[in-house]
Amino acid sequence: MRRLLAPIAALAMVTTLAACGGGSSDDSASSGGSEVKHVKVGAIPIVDVAPIYLAKEQGFFKKRNIDVEIVQTTGGAAAVPGVVSGDFQYAFANVTSLLLAQTKGLPLQVIASGNASTGKEDADFAGIVVPPSSKITNAKGLEGHTVAVNNLKNIGEIGIRAAIEKDGGDPSKVKFVEMAFPDMPAALASGKIEAAWLVEPFFTVAKKAGNKLISSNLAVTAPDLTVGTYFTSKQQAQKDPKLTADFAAAIQEGLQYAQDNPDAVRKVLQTYTQIKPDAAAAITLPAFPVKINRESVETMSELMVKYGMADKKPDVDALLDKNA
Repeated sequence: MRRLLAPIAALAMVTTLAACGGGSSDDSASSGGSEVKHVKVGAIPIVDVAPIYLAKEQGFFKKRNIDVEIVQTTGGAAAVPGVVSGDFQYAFANVTSLLLAQTKGLPLQVIASGNASTGKEDADFAGIVVPPSSKITNAKGLEGHTVAVNNLKNIGEIGIRAAIEKDGGDPSKVKFVEMAFPDMPAALASGKIEAAWLVEPFFTVAKKAGNKLISSNLAVTAPDLTVGTYFTSKQQAQKDPKLTADFAAAIQEGLQYAQDNPDAVRKVLQTYTQIKPDAAAAITLPAFPVKINRESVETMSELMVKYGMADKKPDVDALLDKNA
């Protein structure tokens, strides 16, 4: 069973336990007044989550009496279990992880946008690269080859298959191997993999090493594709709706600040990753829209079924908060 599916299936067994007491931000029942609420938020240390660090740095949480502790995760495969079990009150994950969790009956609710594709081919924050000597020049050329993605059966794989199909190729003829983003540039250099799907800052690292971009797959999957979002458990949202609303409002303020201040994004990125100033200055930033592009999430849910990554179409309306 794929890595993402295993924890999601197992979590169905702990959902009841979480509902019985997990996910409490503290012992009080309200986030009103001057009381400060402490919350843990799971977030993968990539450029996508810069807005939450900026929101903390700029005091957007503090002015709402929220003390945020950001816990670094490896992605949705860790963030979803963390929220369901109550280890995190809130977390960041890509929409595919959350849509898949929804089909498994996990009680999750998306409360705020996270990041999105720029929508610009050859100028996005993610893409498929191949070694300098590769004869592959486009997504269709990946037929019969192996591509590294950070999680199998997830957003990278969907975007690659969609890009192959748009190029007139057969998306079923590509193979995937799971590999952590930081390991991909070296694997490309050694010939261990034939192609890799990367996001920033690893995307720029790979291109600076001479690897060639063959497809901005997220940009071609859907216009202005919503990639990542912030979410919580339905139990947490119902237990403390004001805290959840305030947390989402602080995130939205952080998103707007990030969109308006790209230099601040590049600077804060250096505080939670190992990226150096020159590299931070060179990367392509994602878009940070305040609102989720629901149409693009619907497209992703349809592609998940089309490419065999979900047994049934995820219920987008059940997952997304109406204000997100």
